[in-house]
Amino acid sequence: MRILFVASEALPYAKTGGLADVLEALPRSLVKLGHNVAVFLPRYKGIETNSVMMESMTLPQGTRLRFPSVRSGSVHRGVRYFFLDDPFYFDRDGLYGNKNRDFSDNAERFTEFSRAAIELAKHIWTPDLIHCHDWQTSMVPVLLRTSYGDDPAVKGIPVVFTIHNMGYHGVFPSDALERAGIPAGIFHPGGIEFFGNVNFLKGGLVYSDYLTTVSRKYAQEIQTSEFGFGLEGVVRSRSDRLVGILNGVDYSSWSPERDRLIPAKYSAKNLDGKRICKSALLDEYKLSKDNPNRPVVGIVSRFADQKGFDLIAQVAGQLVRDELSLAVVGTGERKYEDLFRALAKDFPGRVGAVVAYDNRMAHLVEAGSDMFLMPSRYEPCGLNQIYSLRYGTVPIVRATGGLDDTIEQFDLEHGTGTGFKFYEYSGAALLHALRQALHHYSDEGIWKRIQLNGMAKDFSWNTSAAEYAKLYEAASAARNQNAVLSSN
Repeated sequence: MRILFVASEALPYAKTGGLADVLEALPRSLVKLGHNVAVFLPRYKGIETNSVMMESMTLPQGTRLRFPSVRSGSVHRGVRYFFLDDPFYFDRDGLYGNKNRDFSDNAERFTEFSRAAIELAKHIWTPDLIHCHDWQTSMVPVLLRTSYGDDPAVKGIPVVFTIHNMGYHGVFPSDALERAGIPAGIFHPGGIEFFGNVNFLKGGLVYSDYLTTVSRKYAQEIQTSEFGFGLEGVVRSRSDRLVGILNGVDYSSWSPERDRLIPAKYSAKNLDGKRICKSALLDEYKLSKDNPNRPVVGIVSRFADQKGFDLIAQVAGQLVRDELSLAVVGTGERKYEDLFRALAKDFPGRVGAVVAYDNRMAHLVEAGSDMFLMPSRYEPCGLNQIYSLRYGTVPIVRATGGLDDTIEQFDLEHGTGTGFKFYEYSGAALLHALRQALHHYSDEGIWKRIQLNGMAKDFSWNTSAAEYAKLYEAASAARNQNAVLSSN
């Protein structure tokens, strides 16, 4: 099958979050299964390309015409890359905004990008299916079923739409319809209207052939008022076309047997290297070595309420009184950056913080920590808890989304389980789960059992890619059936 991925970011070209990791690994895994895969991205500032595929593409945008070009990138591990080249819209500092503010013309930018994806499919690289990701690409299915609804070259192409985070909608004032060139006829409650505004994500939910999200639990959660962010009714109405497929991880980069960024490699057969990594972590963070049995709790995250940092702030005073050290790396909301800086200053030798995105330090924290804390309010999938399993770093997580799907509560009686979970979103519940882990850490045999249980888990992309391949077949069949019904 020829599969065209349309996304606003993907490694190795552009990244702000986990979406970019998925858009690197999933296409590559599908190529291994024998599929022909291409990825279409905006050409952001600094991205180098190879050749011009289409010098000038004529795209309507309201009362105007725009003339961007399409360029070709390198082929990475069998995956082709194409780029929309429009310097006015995309040659900027930042992908979606800068200085913590979204660009005011994001509706125009990403509608043009979506329209260009359809033109790419029509003139340059014709796919059997288009796989879109998040609100920035939601106008692909919208335009395919409206503006291009009678175009024989593309009208039959099925679309799978993946929701990576339901919290981001792409909501704009109603005048964005005219500015971006979106058909006015779909501005109604059954279309993309949302409390008087234009909601891009809603367009993807309504007009795509199949919807996916990045874990089974999250597919259930987004149908509730707590996690649906106002669109839970729309999701429930499409529940027969909604599938949760867990994200995989790239073990070529995140595995202690292969990791080039840690001071010593190790495996489930020989954990000696983990002790070396822990010693290096303590040195790097200037944490005390007065008690070699004191556990290190690691955190690698974006600092945000969604990630549970309000809970950490609630219990920070109690955390530092427990017999543990804390090693943190990440960046995000200022109040949490300030919190960790203050804790590191007030509790030297017990709390260390690197307030930055630092990939080397992220790998060291995963390898050198004894436990890994992810108390998220909601977590569509999560990757770090899966990395932690492979590194023998026992996860402590809130049972939500992909965290609940990937971590099994340790059962002392049966010796099963891979970590510790809490359900109630409270600081007290977090502390209880953490102290359960601390209790079991004191028994070396029990702790090693938990580590080995986790290290034996396989969350590689192979299984997930095969599930997507089956879904693509189902989406194609559904689109063909719709075409037959329409012709009768």
